[in-house]
Amino acid sequence: MPNNPLNRLAALGQSVWLDYIHRDLFASGQLKAMIAQDSLTGMTSNPAIFEKAIAQSNAYDSEILSLSGRGLDAVGIYEQLSQQDVGKAADEFRGVFDASKGADGYVSLEVNPHLANDTEGTVVEARRLWAALNRPNVFIKVPGTRAGLVAIEQLISEGISINVTLLFGLPRYREVIDAFIGGLEKRVAKGLPIKSVASVASFFISRIDAVVDPMIDALVAKGDVRAAQAKALRGEVAIASAKLAYQMYRHVFAHDRFMALKAKGAQQQRLLWASTSAKDPKYSDVKYVEALIGPDTVDTMPMETVLAYRDHGKPQSRLLEQLEQSRAVFEELPKLGINLDAITQQLEDEGVTKFNQPFDKLMQAVQTKQGAVRQAAAGAR
Repeated sequence: MPNNPLNRLAALGQSVWLDYIHRDLFASGQLKAMIAQDSLTGMTSNPAIFEKAIAQSNAYDSEILSLSGRGLDAVGIYEQLSQQDVGKAADEFRGVFDASKGADGYVSLEVNPHLANDTEGTVVEARRLWAALNRPNVFIKVPGTRAGLVAIEQLISEGISINVTLLFGLPRYREVIDAFIGGLEKRVAKGLPIKSVASVASFFISRIDAVVDPMIDALVAKGDVRAAQAKALRGEVAIASAKLAYQMYRHVFAHDRFMALKAKGAQQQRLLWASTSAKDPKYSDVKYVEALIGPDTVDTMPMETVLAYRDHGKPQSRLLEQLEQSRAVFEELPKLGINLDAITQQLEDEGVTKFNQPFDKLMQAVQTKQGAVRQAAAGAR
């Protein structure tokens, strides 16, 4: 195996997942190669990724034509295509899953994002997707909204493995941990096994700085007396949030409440760093990857970030460094008039909308493809 930076991340205890899916990855053998050569151990998907895959290639055209002929609408076609791809990817990662004894090798599929504030709808859809995929190394993605918390606890209690997505703030993350542990406890109370129930909590990183940095820039631009303090926080808030989340993770999963479950075979709910590509061109393209390396974590990266880190990453375990500085960041924000709890709630609310929009665009793309492939098929006859 090449001694590249991605492999060294694995040696430091961090799993590298790919935030991208396309059936060309399977056909070309690229996914197999990345698993073998880059220590890639999982994959995440979302409607925006599928929209690009379907709309910007011809790889799905024949399948769309076939499914259209069976009378499926756009939603039905998307579900078939996404389940096929996620199932195929899960099969590719099955060797990783088996070798790690269920600790890694997962592929995620998201519930319809329009259900983000619908507890019962989320539970029903998650059950259906879990049954349809019928593989142990699949995560069903459920947003960590207020309604999602109730769904997460219920689904975990049913033995369904969950990727909790759309996390921005520490208070919500603490509630997600409680939902996960509560679900396991309900399962134990019913005398059901918990060893195979897995979960990750996906903390969205760069989107935090994408909101806070312009607020800091505004203070600096107007010559505010707090400008010097504000400038020092630019690009640091998201990393500080992640480091403090990791401290919360280490504390809660070492507590007696979880230890009782661990004795019965429970897995910890690992933190997953999502949105780790830098949004600000002033930052290094591997800024967030470098800062958040630590044991028992996952970093899911888009393909361009994977390639960038393979090329010039400098792996070193950093999650436990500069914790006092991270705490100081949180102490400084209120002094600057920046309410991080309000910002993270705003990001959650906007995130639901940002998930819905790609899903709706995906449905339009499928409908457009339906018309195009039907027309092409008719012209060929």
